[in-house]
Amino acid sequence: MAEEKKVAKKDRTKWLREMRSELKKVVWPNAETTAKNTGTVLLCSLAVGAVIWIFDYVAVLAVNTLIGLFS
Repeated sequence: MAEEKKVAKKDRTKWLREMRSELKKVVWPNAETTAKNTGTVLLCSLAVGAVIWIFDYVAVLAVNTLIGLFS
C-alpha cells in the first residue's frame, strides 16, 4: 500500500511539473487585447439577443394572428 502511495505522489508531482512547463509556454493577452475581445463578445451577445428577440416577437405575432383567425 505504501508503494502505491509513492507511485501516486510521483505521478502527481510529474503532472504538476508538466502543467507548470506548459503554462510557461502560453502567450497571455495584454490588457488591450483582452478589452477588445471582451467588447467583441458583448457586441455579439447583444446582436444574437436582438435576433432572438425579433424572431420571438414575430412568432408570438404569428401565433396570436392564427388564434384570432380561428376563434
